[in-house]
Amino acid sequence: MGLFDFFKKNTQQNEAKLEQSLEKTKAGFFSKLTRVFTAKSSIDEEVLDELEEALLLSDVGVETTVKIVNCIRERVAKDKYGSIKELETLLQDEMVRLMMANQPVYKNEVYNVENDVVKGKKIPYVIMVVGVNGVGKTTTIGKLAYQFKAAGYKVLLGAGDTFRAAAVEQLKIWAKRVDVSIVEKGMNADPAAVAYQAVKEGYDNDYDVVIIDTAGRLQNKINLMNELAKIRRVMAKIIPEAPQEVLLVLDASSGQNAISQATEFTKATQVSALALTKLDGTAKGGVVVGISYQFNIPVKYIGIGEGMTDLQLFNPQQFVKSLFKLS
Repeated sequence: MGLFDFFKKNTQQNEAKLEQSLEKTKAGFFSKLTRVFTAKSSIDEEVLDELEEALLLSDVGVETTVKIVNCIRERVAKDKYGSIKELETLLQDEMVRLMMANQPVYKNEVYNVENDVVKGKKIPYVIMVVGVNGVGKTTTIGKLAYQFKAAGYKVLLGAGDTFRAAAVEQLKIWAKRVDVSIVEKGMNADPAAVAYQAVKEGYDNDYDVVIIDTAGRLQNKINLMNELAKIRRVMAKIIPEAPQEVLLVLDASSGQNAISQATEFTKATQVSALALTKLDGTAKGGVVVGISYQFNIPVKYIGIGEGMTDLQLFNPQQFVKSLFKLS
C-alpha cells in the first residue's frame, strides 16, 4: 500500500473528522456570513461590501478577500446571478477555485520513492521541515513518520533543531513511539552536521524517507536564511536533489500571523509545501484559504487533532464543503 492509499482509506471517517475539527471555524465564519445571507434577498454592492467585511473578519486575508469578491462581482455582472442563495454557491466556487489553482493532485507516484534510483542505488526522499517554535512542527514530523511507516516505508528522522534541548528530546520520543530511526547529536550541535549525517545514513542504508527537523527561529532573519541555505548545501553533497520537499509548518490558530511567518520563511528558503496545524482548536480556519492563494504554494497537509492519523492530505473541495456544512 502506498502513502497516498494510506491517506485516502477510510474516507468517510476522514471527512467526518474534518467536519468536527472545523466546528469553531464554522461557528465564527457563519456568524459573520449569516447577516450577509439573510439581510437581503438579492445581490447588490452593499451585500458584496458586507461579504468582504465578513471574509476579512474570518482571517481569509486582504489580498484573497479582494480577489474573491471581485471575481464574484464579475460573475454576477456577466452571468446575471441575483439571489442570495446563488451568492453562497458563488462564494464556495471561488474559494475552491483559488485554492485549486496552486494545488497539485497528489498521486501515489509522488511518494513512490522506490522508483527514485540512480545507477542502481535507491535515493531517499528527503523532507526538510521548517517553521517557528510552537506551531506543531515536531508533532507534524512524528505524524508523518507514523503514516510513512504505516504505508510500508523505511523512515529516518534528523534532529536538526539543536538550539532547544526540548526539541531534540521531543523528536527522540516520537521516534521511539513510532519505532523509526533517528540521527541526533544533542543540543547546540551544528544543525547542518545533523542534516548531513542523516541524509548520508539514509542514502547508505537504503531508507525510503528522511525527515529533517530545523530550528524555528525568526529573531535574526539573516542567520535563519544562512542556516537553512547551509543545511540545503550539505544535504546536496550526498543527494544533489535533496531536499526534494521543503515543508513549512504553520499554526492555523495564529490567523494572520501565520501569513507573516509564511512571508519570512518563503524569503529564507524554497518552500514547496505547507502544513497547517491545530485546525481543530481555532475559529481562524479561514486563513487556510488566504495562505493557499497568496503564496502560490500548495497546502499539503492539515492537522485536525492529536491522534497519529489526525494529519490529512488537504483537499480544497472537501475543506470548503465541510466549512459550509451546518451541523
